[in-house]
Amino acid sequence: MAIFKILVLLLSLSCFCQAQLSSTFYDQRCPNALSTIRSSIRTAISRERRMAASLIRLHFHDCFVNGCDASVMLVATPTMESERDALANFQSARGFEVIDQAKSAVERVCPGVVSCADIIAVAARDASEYVGGPRYAVKVGRRDSTAAFRAIADSGDLPNFTASLNELSDLFLRKGLNTRDLVALSGAHTLGQAQCVTFKQRLYDNSSDIDAGFSSTRKRRCPVEGGDTTLAPLDQVTPNSFDNNYYRNLMQKKGLLATDQVLFGTGASTDNIVSEYSRNTARFASDYAAAMIKMGDIQTLTGSAGQIRRICTAVN
Repeated sequence: MAIFKILVLLLSLSCFCQAQLSSTFYDQRCPNALSTIRSSIRTAISRERRMAASLIRLHFHDCFVNGCDASVMLVATPTMESERDALANFQSARGFEVIDQAKSAVERVCPGVVSCADIIAVAARDASEYVGGPRYAVKVGRRDSTAAFRAIADSGDLPNFTASLNELSDLFLRKGLNTRDLVALSGAHTLGQAQCVTFKQRLYDNSSDIDAGFSSTRKRRCPVEGGDTTLAPLDQVTPNSFDNNYYRNLMQKKGLLATDQVLFGTGASTDNIVSEYSRNTARFASDYAAAMIKMGDIQTLTGSAGQIRRICTAVN
C-alpha cells in the first residue's frame, strides 16, 4: 500500500512538472473561451480606443511581477497589499474592469475553467490586433496566484520611467528576455498616453536627446508647475494605431519617455534594432508577437499550482 501511494505521488509530480502552456489548452475544456474573450475585448476597445494600450500594459505589469498569474488583479485585503497600489501602477494601470467583464462572460460559458491570467494574456493579443497589430497564437493553461506581490512590484521589477538602457536590459534579462525582446516590446508604446509627471523633467532639463520642437509642443500642456496628470500621446502621429511609427519617432529624438529614447542614439546595439523596425513593419510585427509569447511564459502557474479564481479581484 505504501509503495502504491509513493507511485501515485511520483506520477502526480511528474504530471505537474510536465504541465505546460498550449494554444489548444481550451479546445476540449471550453471551446468558446477565446472567442468569448475576444468579443468582450473588442467591445471595450470600440468604446474607448485607448483601452488597447492599457490592456497590453496590464499584461506586461502582471508578468513582470512574480510571473503571469493575474496577481495584478487582486484587490487589497486586511492581510494582503495590492499590486494596484504599487508606484508603477497606482492611478495609471487601467483595464481591470475590462478583464472582470471578460471573466464574467467566460464564466457564463464555462464556469471555473478559464483563469484570469489567461484572460489577461489573450486580451493583450486581441487588443493589439484590434488596432492593427499582429495576430498570434496565445499559449494558455495558466492558473491564478493566491497572493499579490506589491513589495516585488515596488522593488524594481517594473521599470522606472527614468531607467537607463543598462537598467532596462538587466531587468529584461532577469525575466528571460533579450535586447531584441526589449526593443520589440517597447514598440507597444506606438499606442497609448503617458502622464506629464513621467516625462516633464526631460522637457525642462535642456537634454540633448529630445527634439527642440517636440519638446516645445509638449510643454504647452505640461507646465513646470502643475499638470502632472495631464496626458500626452506616446506617439503623436498615429497614437491609436499599432504601427512602427514609434521607432521613426525615436530616430528623430521624439521619444516621449526617457525609457523610450534611450533605445536610440546612444550607439548601443539597440540603435540597429530601432533602425531595422523603422524600415521593416513586418519584422517588427513578427518580433513583437514572438516577444509577447515569450513574456507570457514568465513564471507561469500550471498543473495543480495556484487556482482558477471565480472572480479576478479576489482569491477563492
